[in-house]
Amino acid sequence: MASLTGKTLFITGASRGIGLAIALRAARDGANVTIAAKTTVPHPKLPGTIYTAAQAVEAAGGRALACVVDVRDEIQIRDAVDKTVATFGGIDILVNNASAISLTGTLSTPLKRFDLMHQINTRGTFACAQACIPHLRKAANPHILTLSPPLSLDPRWFGPHLAYALAKFGMSLCTLGLAEELRTEGIAVNSLWPRTIIATSAVRNLLGGEDAIRGARTPEIVADAAHAVLIRDRRAHTGRFFIDDDVLAAEGVTNLAPYAVVPGAPLLSDLFV
Repeated sequence: MASLTGKTLFITGASRGIGLAIALRAARDGANVTIAAKTTVPHPKLPGTIYTAAQAVEAAGGRALACVVDVRDEIQIRDAVDKTVATFGGIDILVNNASAISLTGTLSTPLKRFDLMHQINTRGTFACAQACIPHLRKAANPHILTLSPPLSLDPRWFGPHLAYALAKFGMSLCTLGLAEELRTEGIAVNSLWPRTIIATSAVRNLLGGEDAIRGARTPEIVADAAHAVLIRDRRAHTGRFFIDDDVLAAEGVTNLAPYAVVPGAPLLSDLFV
C-alpha cells in the first residue's frame, strides 16, 4: 500500500486545526513534516504552537521541524524552505493550509483586513509554491495541495462576504494556473475542500462555541482525504478540486460517522459547496 513514509511535507498553518491533522496523518506513515506557522506562544483562544505541533508529529511517528513562518514574509518562507531541505534532504509535498477569514460585507471589511486575507490566502499560496517548486522538481512524486474551494462564479458565494470569497478563490486560481504551468514537469497541483464545516478552534470562535458546531465533522476527515490524494501518482490527477468525502468514497470509505462531532446530528455544509 502506498504511503508517505520518508516523504517530506512543508505545511503552512500547521500549528493547529486541519494543518496539524494533515501533519499527524503523514507522521503516522513516518513522514518528515515542516510545521510552517507563526504561533510561537499559546493564543488565549487558539491552542497550539509550532513547538507543540512538532512534538505531536514526533509522538505520532514522524520527524518534525518547527519553523516560524508568516506566509506574508517572503524571507521567512525561503528561510524555512532552506532549513527543510538542509534537514530532510528535499521537499516532496507542499500543503497550502494557512488562511485568514472574515465573513463580512464590503462596508464592514476594513481594508487592513482585506489586505490581510489576500496576503495570507492568495499571495501566501503563490509565494510558498514559488519557493518550493525548485525542490519539488527533484522529488519522485511531487504534489502541491491547497485547502481551497472548487472554482465558482455563483454570485451567492460573493455577495455576503466579497473580500473573503476573492481571497479564497484566489487560492483556487493558483491551483488552476499552477497545475497547467507545471503539468509537463509532472508536479501534481490540486485543491481540497470539506463538504461540511470542520470543528477547528477558529471555527468554534467564528460560529460561537461548541453548540454552533454540532453539525461539524472533525479535521481528521480532511486529513484522511489529503493523505489519499498525496499518495496518488503525480500524473494521475492534477488541476482537480476535490471534496473530502468524495475522495474517501473513491477509496471505498463510506462510513463517515466516526468523523462527526455529534453522531447523528444534521451536518452543516461548508461555504462554497
